[in-house]
Amino acid sequence: MKQILLPEKSENIRYYRANLHCHSTVSDGRKTPEELKRDYMKHGYSIIAFTDHEALVSHNDLTDENFLALNGYELDADEEDREDGETEKVCHLCFIALTPDTLTDPCYHREKYFWGNTAKYRSQVVYDENRPDFERVYSREGINEMIKRGVEGGFFVTYNHPTWSLESYPQYSRYSGMNAMEIVNYGCVVVGYDDDNGHCYDDMLNCGNRLFCIATDDNHNRAPDTDPDCDSYGGYVEIAAPDLSYESVADALRNGMFYSSTGDYMQTGPEILSLTCEDSRVKIRTSEARSIQIIHNTRCCGRVNAKTGESVTSAEFNIDADAKWFRLVVTDHNGFKAYTNAYFCK
Repeated sequence: MKQILLPEKSENIRYYRANLHCHSTVSDGRKTPEELKRDYMKHGYSIIAFTDHEALVSHNDLTDENFLALNGYELDADEEDREDGETEKVCHLCFIALTPDTLTDPCYHREKYFWGNTAKYRSQVVYDENRPDFERVYSREGINEMIKRGVEGGFFVTYNHPTWSLESYPQYSRYSGMNAMEIVNYGCVVVGYDDDNGHCYDDMLNCGNRLFCIATDDNHNRAPDTDPDCDSYGGYVEIAAPDLSYESVADALRNGMFYSSTGDYMQTGPEILSLTCEDSRVKIRTSEARSIQIIHNTRCCGRVNAKTGESVTSAEFNIDADAKWFRLVVTDHNGFKAYTNAYFCK
């Protein structure tokens, strides 16, 4: 039976470019939400998830027929009082609301966590008055409780920038229940971190997590858009949906109907035009690329490379009989990459 993992563009399906991790003047970003909408639309984006630190506030007024504002926020738990002199680790999560009226903060505390510009928006944050204040703890139990509250509260929960957070396998292997993790955090890459996290994603899959991967900007816009240090337009998600409504986009996120890609402020990265699977064989069509590879949880991986001076635009791979999951990576001639989500065989 043929499975359509990523559909072709058609009259019924379009791909909408999204930045799912974004900071504005509501917290520590340099651009207002209105400026971000204007500038991202100039670069071909249709969707921004506004995920300012700690402040879950509505941006529904920015939505129109050509642009969708997703409401959300970023929250963290920090390791405290290390006695060995090492830098404290942190865990950051984004909660992206799956309906436009999901605006109750499930991890609210009346006194803690608000800082800087975010404090000005405290009065706009909605919380459950019958629920005790939530105190975050940097531990397996504490972070998994944050994830659980987010998912149960109606949010798409993402695990962010493990490299910048100084987290490695002993930490992130303990987390579970999130919807996605950042396979690339472009804002961290721009300032020097190796936040291209394919191995972290594979580790989390091998720990039994069934989660998606996303590329994001995590932009703060401290450099102009024309500057090489610009932290916008470099990590994005292409979401396949019938229209730009909140409901359709949220359904696509829930169901993994998207792929991620990377570029920079000057150019976009590779495209995935279709992805199908039939009789244990996966077929992919792409824009012009230098290579296309399949990654399994086994040693049976594969790669199709373009000959010198040429490009590849399609590939076919057998899915290893012992594989529990597989995913694909497309690399273009500029070194930019596109990533599929992992697909599960067992």
